Amino acid sequence: MPPSLLVHVCCAPCATLPVCSWLLRRPRPELRLWFYNPNIQPAEEFRRRRDAVAFLVLELKNLVPDLTTPLPVDFSPPYEPSEFLAAVAETPQAPDRCRACCRLRLRAAAIEAKALGLAAFTTTLLYSRRQRHGIIKEEGFRAAVETGVEFHYEDFRDKWREGVELGRRLSLYRQRWCGCVYEAR
Repeated sequence: MPPSLLVHVCCAPCATLPVCSWLLRRPRPELRLWFYNPNIQPAEEFRRRRDAVAFLVLELKNLVPDLTTPLPVDFSPPYEPSEFLAAVAETPQAPDRCRACCRLRLRAAAIEAKALGLAAFTTTLLYSRRQRHGIIKEEGFRAAVETGVEFHYEDFRDKWREGVELGRRLSLYRQRWCGCVYEAR
């Protein structure tokens, strides 16, 4: 585990189990959560997911007894769905669209980690059994090569059920799709 880690957060349900797991490790890494998701549409859905992440950050003190201060979470990247639409314009069909979306978000996370002087970056997308795991992993390592910042790869899919139950216990908003306008349900 790297000593400091920028965690790209896609949503609260996917963040709960990985973030708690890292906070319970010894030595505990320095974690900074970063909510950058221009793929989420419409704006109301974006706000619901952002608010659920903010709620989770407040609830972490109840899940991790020795957590004395809230985790830093950055919600500053503006909601810019045009970035996502531009990134996928040439490849509107899955899985190429999914790759372009992951590339956009993971490259941005790597750049942010580098700007903050953190040792590595990762994403909570690696928790979900519904995401294209191989693409996420490939694009994470690609962003690492492009930026010179380590990509921390950890597969949490085997803890899916445990994370779902934890999210239910916290009454977290749980969406039914990745947020992409092409996949809206």
